[in-house]
Amino acid sequence: RRPGGVSETPGGQWLRVWRAEQPKDAGGAAVHAEFLVQQAWRTSTPGTDDFRIIMEEARDAGGQAALLSPGDPVPYVIELSVARGLNYAQPEFEQLWLKILDRAPAHMGAHLAALHYWCEKWHGSRELAYSFAEAAAARAPQGSLLAAMPLFAVFEHLPEVNLVASFYQSEVVTKAVHGALHAVHSARQDDPMLAHVRHLLVFFLVRSERWAEAMGELIRVDGHVGALPWTLSADPAAEFALYRALAVAGYEANGGSPATLHS
Repeated sequence: RRPGGVSETPGGQWLRVWRAEQPKDAGGAAVHAEFLVQQAWRTSTPGTDDFRIIMEEARDAGGQAALLSPGDPVPYVIELSVARGLNYAQPEFEQLWLKILDRAPAHMGAHLAALHYWCEKWHGSRELAYSFAEAAAARAPQGSLLAAMPLFAVFEHLPEVNLVASFYQSEVVTKAVHGALHAVHSARQDDPMLAHVRHLLVFFLVRSERWAEAMGELIRVDGHVGALPWTLSADPAAEFALYRALAVAGYEANGGSPATLHS
């Protein structure tokens, strides 16, 4: 058995049985592909043989899912992570992206996955990532969270050093925050990505010392910490609590009273 196979992965038995019993099930093939992608990132190092083998197996499973359900964008969305891991050339990646745009042009999760490919730390640059995010925002339909994409691009390219407030009050950040605020206020309240955008807004609004607006987002997401940027911390709950405390302190220091806030 090649490294990374489902049969030798703890918890993978159920998936192996599903695939064996229903080999023509497109959902099973897609889940298999995503399972392998997650396994590759969790257990192997990009560039190693093990990582490549698991990712190629994921690509094969995704290809089966795509053949079994031609109009479904999910197999191609999963392949975006494979493309990043296997270093797809830009023309190859763009062909993959066109398949997604044909099937789900406003898919927020797909756009975030594609953004990673275009980032400086992977296969693109700050300019390419900003360009991709701004193009997505420009074509965002009413009510879509794609208008928040530039904020994610800014976040992905923050310098390692802890920058002063003036950076967070700069034109590029202010414009990105404005787009994200517009997105969350016009989006469907049941959009599964809404909380993720709100959490990123909390980070930027606190850093920008826009306390009242930060509080406005916090009262809508308080208690949920499973999102960027907190998940990058060793202790997401503590990181979220710190920003929450900063927002409350800044709000109160400028005359605000949390008791008067309404969700």
